[in-house]
Amino acid sequence: MEYIYAALLLHKLGQSVTEDNVTKVIKAAGASVDEAKVKTMLASLQGIDIATELANASTAVAAAPAAAPKAEEKKAEEKPVESAAGLASLFG
Repeated sequence: MEYIYAALLLHKLGQSVTEDNVTKVIKAAGASVDEAKVKTMLASLQGIDIATELANASTAVAAAPAAAPKAEEKKAEEKPVESAAGLASLFG
């Protein structure tokens, strides 16, 4: 995760996300650097616009809370039905 955080920090600060910069950020944080992981991450970021991806992620997060209460409402509705079924067996 520290490699992704380093890339995001560099992007936020307007610095280029390079092998050298990512390595410096991770070392500055006090972690040991695995050069293979740095190279793999940079290869996976090739051709990716970080700003666009962050904007898309923000949109998805903003939409998610609207869906969450509906799921909670369904759970609340199911519990009384189960409780009623249990009580019916006592008197039935």
